[in-house]
Parts: sequence; structure tokens; C-alpha cells
Amino acid sequence: MSHPIQCKCGCLKGSVADVKTANRVVCYCRDCQAFAHFLGNSGDILDRHGGTDIVQTLPKNISFTQGTEVLACMRLTETGLLRWYTTCCKTPIGNTLPSHKMSFVGLVHNCLESSEITLNDSFGSARIYVHTKYAKGESKPKSAGLMATVIRNLARVLRARIDGTYKQTPFFWVDSGVPIVSPKILSHQEYQDVMDVI
Repeated sequence: MSHPIQCKCGCLKGSVADVKTANRVVCYCRDCQAFAHFLGNSGDILDRHGGTDIVQTLPKNISFTQGTEVLACMRLTETGLLRWYTTCCKTPIGNTLPSHKMSFVGLVHNCLESSEITLNDSFGSARIYVHTKYAKGESKPKSAGLMATVIRNLARVLRARIDGTYKQTPFFWVDSGVPIVSPKILSHQEYQDVMDVI
């Protein structure tokens, strides 16, 4: 079973396969909140507590059928995650680690919203809540499932390294290990500006 991937305006399209092995996580970290504000879409991306609904899977499960020319990525800092989005409509796509050898992608819910099938239908409801100390407002969600998720993701990364499937990724040129587009790294002032609105 697969689930469609599409940016808001429809320029980028694709799918994510093997949906039943994915983790569905809500992350409240400051960096995820900053990414939403960087895109100017925080109201559409973040929940009322500042959380981002993310589906964690392996890059080998992602395929794009059109529109890769609108893919862009940024880093909040020189050592931060690669955060992928589209230039056409600023839809967040997902987060990857800086090296393709670390086989991981966290897809942001906006690119998975579909009239055909819901996130709950494909991935189940979110049961993992991380970095909740950065959640906004009263009655903050409680942290849940972090350790199990870390262990599961590490096991998948290791397995992908052993069987070579880490080479199957739409986000990197595998021969060189370089992202398919050069990431924009925020300047110190840009970083301060986006953090100040959180």
C-alpha cells in the first residue's frame, strides 16, 4: 500500500510506500517550529500547541513522479537537518539527516494530505509525542514513545547500511552523497529573526 505525496499547488507529486512500517510522530521542538515560520505557513503546519505531525520512514520508500525541479532545502544552522520544501508554494516536504548514509526521512503532514485517503487510514493515529517541553499554551501534551522510536529508527538506519538500500533516495546524488539541491543555510540574523517569532 502507498500514500500520495503532493505539494499544495500540485507541481510536485509522488508517493510513499510501505506505509505500515512508518512511525507517526508529533514533534514540538523549536527547530520544527522555526522551519514552519521560515516557510510563512506556521498556521497550516503547526497544531495549536506548536507541534508538527511527521511520518518517519526510509528514503527508499519515497518516489517522486513529477516536479523535482521545485524541490529546495534549507538548514537552520550549518550542522542542522536538511529541511525540504517546494519553491512553488512553500509546502514542507520533510527532514533528512545531512548524509544519505543515514537513511531517514520525516515527512511533514502537509505534503501527505489527500482527498483520497487520510493520514489515519494509511499511517494510523499519532502515538509518539516528542520535545513536548517546547509545546505552547496550557494543557501541554505529554511526551510518549521517544525511546522506542529512537531504537526503531536506529535499527532501520543500520539495516539500510548493511543491505545497501540507503543508496535508494530521491534527495541525494548517491555517487557523490551530495543533496540534489544546495541547501540554503540561514545567516545568523535570519536565524535570530525566525527564532524570535517562536
